[in-house]
Amino acid sequence: MQEFDVIIIGAGAAGLMCAAEANRRGRRVLVLDQAAEVGQKIRISGGGRANFTNVYATPENFLSDNPRFCVSALKRYTQHDFIALVEKHGIAYHERDHGQLFCDQSAQQIIDMLMAEAEGITVQTAAKVARLYKSGECFSVETSQGNFTAESLVIATGGPSIPKMGSSGFGYKIAKQFGLNMIEPRPGLVPLTFEADTLSKCDGLSGISVNATVKLGKVSFTEALLFTHRGLSGPVILQISSYWREGDTITIDLLPGTEAFQYFKAAKESQPKKDVRTVLAQILPNRLAQRLVEWVDSNTRLAETSDKVLRRLAEHLNAWQITPNGSEG
Repeated sequence: MQEFDVIIIGAGAAGLMCAAEANRRGRRVLVLDQAAEVGQKIRISGGGRANFTNVYATPENFLSDNPRFCVSALKRYTQHDFIALVEKHGIAYHERDHGQLFCDQSAQQIIDMLMAEAEGITVQTAAKVARLYKSGECFSVETSQGNFTAESLVIATGGPSIPKMGSSGFGYKIAKQFGLNMIEPRPGLVPLTFEADTLSKCDGLSGISVNATVKLGKVSFTEALLFTHRGLSGPVILQISSYWREGDTITIDLLPGTEAFQYFKAAKESQPKKDVRTVLAQILPNRLAQRLVEWVDSNTRLAETSDKVLRRLAEHLNAWQITPNGSEG
């Protein structure tokens, strides 16, 4: 049985970063992964450009039952520390919306950087773990590529989100084996789905994208919203989905920054002969405008439309409340 100081199971971003740090501290490191190559998820992240960090990463932007952990972790190693590492390796990058940083060329550059930082460690790919146990002060790992032992063991296998990239429930299985507290995983950053009646109400809207603000409790995001054949998606929905629980109602503002009723009142003065749909289609996609006026049966000339009807339509525009029935996670 080969001996190491540290065995890390999982050669993704967390595992490789851990290996690099342990290597820097002079530890004998073994990284095991069941995939044929290291960094599989890194390779596909950010559309192949690796969205490797965010310049606005702060503890407030993390979901945790122990917020103080995020404070401590981000004080010890900040996004700026990682950016400095990227620059040290001469990797060109650029910033996109909301502080997201991407490689100019390829996500492979991040993998190569981490492997360079971990130079000298042992990596064993295509290694499926058959058995893992603690014997005395050491951990023993039996795999399809041999048996290994170490005084420290790191499980960095991630969650079961992308099985085709090697994700599995292995980490949860090991956590339970060693009696660690578990939080039941649930989908995050996923599209939300509607029940049949709401889907029928939104029939014909699939493919339409608008800028919107979505709120849930005290949390809100403003980004692109996409209507789909199953419900809603787009960056703003993916963000709010991490906070959403079954039964929760979300509030959608399809005209962020615009008070819809005041918009209609002004249009009623300047364009009284135009119908409501035409005026609404000046600021929203035509199909969406058509469906919205159908919801409140208001496709009449502005001059003939009461304030009561316009307020009802404005409520759908600025405070559309929906209770999704699930997610695509």
